[in-house]
Amino acid sequence: MINRRTALKQTALAATALAGTGTLPALAQNAPPAPPAAPTGPFTLPPLPYPADALEPAIDARTMEIHHGKHHAAYVAGLNRAVAGHPDLAAKPVETLLRQLQSLPEDIRTAVRNHGGGHANHSLFWPSLKKGGGAPSGELARALDTAFGSFNAFQQQFTQAAMGVFGSGWAWLTWDGTRLRIESLPNQDSPFSQGRVPLLGLDVWEHAYYLKYQNRRADYVAAFYTIINWEFVAARFREARA
Repeated sequence: MINRRTALKQTALAATALAGTGTLPALAQNAPPAPPAAPTGPFTLPPLPYPADALEPAIDARTMEIHHGKHHAAYVAGLNRAVAGHPDLAAKPVETLLRQLQSLPEDIRTAVRNHGGGHANHSLFWPSLKKGGGAPSGELARALDTAFGSFNAFQQQFTQAAMGVFGSGWAWLTWDGTRLRIESLPNQDSPFSQGRVPLLGLDVWEHAYYLKYQNRRADYVAAFYTIINWEFVAARFREARA
């Protein structure tokens, strides 16, 4: 009868023998490769302006960590890949690239549209959020009343835009040079490419809310109104008008 100590010893000897024949390295070769390092370049991932759990319960910490550290980071890496070999384009702000999208080389235009749009959209999204957002005031509040009838009417129309996105995309409050607009755009398309200035955007890609809300997009949109940084939006509105 083989006792436990003897069995363990025999198992260890067998493993050593297999390693000598190359069997174990062959198994290791079947393991998935490590992901490549994210390309470096002129564009970088901006840090979150608050801790990952700062917006709970509206947005949970784990969603923020994945959304910022994985999804946004991937857009930055993709944009750096797109402009590699184009030093003239790499020197321009992402907003300029998106405004000049149709003049970019055709072989990188889609990549800049997708990854540049994703980078620009998310770079605007993070600072537009804060705990206890409240309601707008001053010049912006008056402009919302003029454009949409009331703040409640603005919320209703913005919610319709967010809920009306089929699949993935964003709802936007934008400035077109003469008036405020509410619109939705698919995927990571940017208002900059439409000739407008984005003031406030809501990401309705599933990765932005699915861990907490699953398929309840309406609950996520409702929670968004509790965490809007209206001071940030008002500052962008002043700059856009100037």
